[in-house]
Amino acid sequence: MAFRGWPVEALEFFEGLEADNSKPYWQQHKHVYEERVRAPMEALIAELDPAGDDSHIFRPYRDVRFSRDKTPYKTAIGAVVAGGYVQVNARGLAVGAGMWQMAADQLERYRQAVDDDTTGKKLEKLVESARAAGLKVSGHDELKTAPRGFPKDHPRIELLRFKGLTTWREWPAGAWLGTPKAKDRIVAFMDDSRPIRDWLESNVGPSTLPERER
Repeated sequence: MAFRGWPVEALEFFEGLEADNSKPYWQQHKHVYEERVRAPMEALIAELDPAGDDSHIFRPYRDVRFSRDKTPYKTAIGAVVAGGYVQVNARGLAVGAGMWQMAADQLERYRQAVDDDTTGKKLEKLVESARAAGLKVSGHDELKTAPRGFPKDHPRIELLRFKGLTTWREWPAGAWLGTPKAKDRIVAFMDDSRPIRDWLESNVGPSTLPERER
């Protein structure tokens, strides 16, 4: 099935789920989720990552074991698509890329690369270009001051304080979301994000720590 976007029924499904996040609502409208929400995401993955090696759709069920909020269902569909993140909810489309939360060894390599004049200045220019293209560039969390061992007046102190590095963009829902133009926006975002992703892959890379130490 070719990707044709998310129809208005997908947004209405999430509007209803926000109002009634319950098993009866889910069971009554599950066919809408499968046909109008999940199926378009599967079609998008099929076109952007035909082999499916770097993509997957997240489960719609929330993990409520350690949360005060016991509502059972997520009010958005999220997926890793071709190495980026795509999300659709009642308000529209959002896309992200990068490293959301770095393990200790990744964070150490990241800070050393930011501190280095060659790699650090390159990242600084990439961030400026991404922001000029309309992307939000930030970390999911950041220190209030400089990391230990780095001066508070470091020329790239903003980047040093980040504990992850991501690009992000959101678009409010419109008629375009129900057409193939939605894919065009996702692809353009991925292209604009690629230089920072490439920098992260070259200078940070995956964690080599055991899972329990990350």
